[in-house]
Amino acid sequence: MTKCLAIYPGTFDPITNGHLSIIKRGLKIFERLIIAILHNPQKTPLFTLEERVEMINESIKGISNVEVDYFDGLLIDYAAQKNANVILRGLRAMSDFEYEFQMALMNRKLNREIQSVFLMTDYKWFYTSSTIIKEAARFGGDVSGLVPEIVNRKLKEKFPQLKNT
Repeated sequence: MTKCLAIYPGTFDPITNGHLSIIKRGLKIFERLIIAILHNPQKTPLFTLEERVEMINESIKGISNVEVDYFDGLLIDYAAQKNANVILRGLRAMSDFEYEFQMALMNRKLNREIQSVFLMTDYKWFYTSSTIIKEAARFGGDVSGLVPEIVNRKLKEKFPQLKNT
């Protein structure tokens, strides 16, 4: 197994500056990082899988040792398939910790060779989430500065009331 490869999983609907912060900081610890988009057919994301891949690729331009992929099924199986031995997750609040702790324990039960590593979000992204950003954008809020420019443009396409901001 590659000891320096981490999987950073999520729906990334859409990717935020908080996600980018975790990616950049993760690369200070791990040699390589795979941003793995969860494809869950039971959920209806705002952005298609293709749009999310495009936005992430545009957002990480110039950042080396990162690739974008997608998966369905168990994360732990995907990580093993990619020969990764680390799952990287970001934490914002205690509610994140409780959920992530449960997931880490289940992943550990399923495969003891793959470790979970958690990074606390930077203080300026503490209250930022994809859900909150989509809700603000839906009602005409200006989310520039919270998301990469490509995401801001795509949100304006999805929610036309943003076009004048």
